[in-house]
Amino acid sequence: MSRLDLFIDRMVSQRACLDHAAEITAGQPGPVFELGLGNGRTFHHMREIMPERDIYVFERAIASNPDSTPAEDRVFLGDVYETLPEALKRFGATARLIHADLGGHNLAKNDAFARAISPYIEPLLDRGGVMVSSDRMYFDYLQEIPLPQAAVEGRCFLYQRG
Repeated sequence: MSRLDLFIDRMVSQRACLDHAAEITAGQPGPVFELGLGNGRTFHHMREIMPERDIYVFERAIASNPDSTPAEDRVFLGDVYETLPEALKRFGATARLIHADLGGHNLAKNDAFARAISPYIEPLLDRGGVMVSSDRMYFDYLQEIPLPQAAVEGRCFLYQRG
């Protein structure tokens, strides 16, 4: 499979999983967290499919398209190992949806990062909340749930707090 095909599968899966997570959590209170803004494509999409939600972004430095940049009061700027604990103090376990597309091309490095960051993410998610991730995560209390039909296995992962 070409790298282009892998990228397309990842994007199609990401959109399908975000749409599915938005449907699962519709009508339930709580903020949405976007871990990693990049150029802002997924933030922009989440704003379109969940216009009523407060979406907070966690990023080291903002470099997104101006149309896909959150307001300053919706950004946690800095290292996620510092900003996620700040968010926990501020919000508690109230996040309804968390999205993370933090990995790179080195699969071993991605897996090590997922193992390290999972304990920082897990306490933020409220009961019934959904985590959408580009990488397999390692949670004690979140359960992996089935992907929507349009998603490609292994290109996106869904977790939910029961």
